[in-house]
Amino acid sequence: MNLSLRTTLAAAVAAIAMATTPAAPATAAETTGPLDYVALGDSYAAAPLVLPVDPSNLLCLRSLADYPHIAAKALGARLTDVSCSGATAEHLTTSQNLGARPQLNALSEETDVVSITIGGNDTGLVTAALECINLMPKPLGSSCAARNTKGGVDSVKAGIDAWSPKFATALNQIKQRAPHAEVFVIGYGNYIRPGGCFPTQPIWDVDATYIQGAVNHLSAALRTTARQHGATFVDTYSLGIGHDVCAAPADRHIEGLIPAHIATPLHPNANGSKAIGSALASAVLSATSAG
Repeated sequence: MNLSLRTTLAAAVAAIAMATTPAAPATAAETTGPLDYVALGDSYAAAPLVLPVDPSNLLCLRSLADYPHIAAKALGARLTDVSCSGATAEHLTTSQNLGARPQLNALSEETDVVSITIGGNDTGLVTAALECINLMPKPLGSSCAARNTKGGVDSVKAGIDAWSPKFATALNQIKQRAPHAEVFVIGYGNYIRPGGCFPTQPIWDVDATYIQGAVNHLSAALRTTARQHGATFVDTYSLGIGHDVCAAPADRHIEGLIPAHIATPLHPNANGSKAIGSALASAVLSATSAG
């Protein structure tokens, strides 16, 4: 679509406001056309196993109720969701699996909004989290925090720092493919509270604090890089307060190691995807209406 994103979003806001009057005009989508929204990223975006499943590429384990779909519905946007479980930054420019084109191929000069969550697989953070599992109480086992900080160097955080320039390159590539788009970087969330909740979740207290600190470090790297490249960072940590894997099953936004809902462990469930999608939609409206 040829209209600017700001003009389109302004029309959307106006339509929503005027819809409360008896003589409401046509909707923004009818007068200006829907936003062209492309969602990129890994399983945090794709919400694997959350029903209903997207049948367009079953190898990506993508949900039709993931946060991009929630945001698109709230914005009345036309969505192209190419997020894929297991994706790394490499898969933005190369095919990940049979039937999946490079994710950046979905972008064009017509794209209005781009969202992306990436980095968890690139930096080894997913693997590091799984290695923190201890089925037995201390001292039967070993601490992942101790292993990963042996010698005074935090190997996980060092890996995140080393990867950050690749994310900067990815943002540059997005801007080249979609020069008129507003880009939104969605951070990784609040997985487990300080001290954890052993044995409800089989992660020792020191390791729970450590692994959430590593998640926060990745989100901080995403935030800094996003700001340096003109993108908007959407922080999902606060959304998870009281909704982490230690919360009562009905309150969780992130599934525990033994899922209480149909969702992949340590990933957003349906409620988590709704919260993130709503936050993204609000960020899009806020960013594009300011100024």
